[in-house]
Amino acid sequence: MNEEIEHYTFIKEDTGRWYIDLPEWPGSKAELEMVEGADTMLDHVGEGNDLVELQLSETPFDGAYALKLTKDLSDEIGGGMYLLESYNNVVLNQEMWLCQVTEYVFGHLPPVIFFKKIA
Repeated sequence: MNEEIEHYTFIKEDTGRWYIDLPEWPGSKAELEMVEGADTMLDHVGEGNDLVELQLSETPFDGAYALKLTKDLSDEIGGGMYLLESYNNVVLNQEMWLCQVTEYVFGHLPPVIFFKKIA
């Protein structure tokens, strides 16, 4: 992905669980579930909506917020722990685990993921 800004959709199902919409994912649907803080982040960013569209990139872009890698777990459970320090001028310090799907999307585990909600 590198310099590109990609567009991804996240859907909150009636069960209250968030999933990334990634039809090309070769694994199970369960592996696409946003858990361990990523769901909380989507609740916050989604502001009550059950569908959140985000632009994601490894490089900063206008209006983007940063998710910073705090612990690489690729040799243990896959993925890594990320920190969202603030969003929309609100200090969150929201920790989240982004699983191995992150490595699939980016081709590796980025030190920083920049994201912006698409209105």
